[in-house]
Amino acid sequence: MTDVGYLSAVALGLAGSGHCLGMCGGIAAALNLGGHRSLPVTISYHGGRILSYTLLGGMLGFIAGSIDLVAWTIALRYIAGLLLICMGLYVANWWQGMQALERAGAKLWKPVQRFSSRLLPIKNPAQGMALGLCWGLMPCGLIYSALAWSATAQNAVSSAMLMFCFGLGTLPAMLAVGLGADKLQVLLRKRGLKLGIAIMLIVSGLWTIYLVSAHGEHLKHQAPGAKSIEIDHSKMGH
Repeated sequence: MTDVGYLSAVALGLAGSGHCLGMCGGIAAALNLGGHRSLPVTISYHGGRILSYTLLGGMLGFIAGSIDLVAWTIALRYIAGLLLICMGLYVANWWQGMQALERAGAKLWKPVQRFSSRLLPIKNPAQGMALGLCWGLMPCGLIYSALAWSATAQNAVSSAMLMFCFGLGTLPAMLAVGLGADKLQVLLRKRGLKLGIAIMLIVSGLWTIYLVSAHGEHLKHQAPGAKSIEIDHSKMGH
């Protein structure tokens, strides 16, 4: 996995800031993150949230990488490109198909939501960490898409790092809510910024699909288990 892939993950999180503010902003504001006493709670909550993304990414990357078939690898590369395109369209509000993932995830979220409600109001960092871990499982099309995309790396560490970088990308918007940074919130909500990143994601997805189509036949002729030759989405933009 190259730095390009990680930067793309950060960009995806940053581009989805408006969506994150709508889904999680209320919780961040409720924590009164601007207060001095609540700073440890702030850190623990967001630490738990990003940790949940990272752990889920690592788990999916491990599962995807455990299947040692060339056809599976090629299929995942195509999926990676398609997901980048879909996420770009979603971020730009040109296509809302990702909402289907949110509706499906809502059923899984209900038991977690019942548990997380017991943690409110948050009184200490341990509760903040626990709530953050729960909140990473909430039904969010952007998170689910990012998880599916990260799994295409087919490596637990790389997939975990992609989701860690995605979480870092969401951090400025979430901190801006708690710290009362109104100007930063306005900047992150700007249509031009979101469109720019959305177009970058779409182009990256198209480039990824091109790389797979151009080199897929070469992969098919490799001996089973020969993973030294990779066509992965981290090459996008080269």
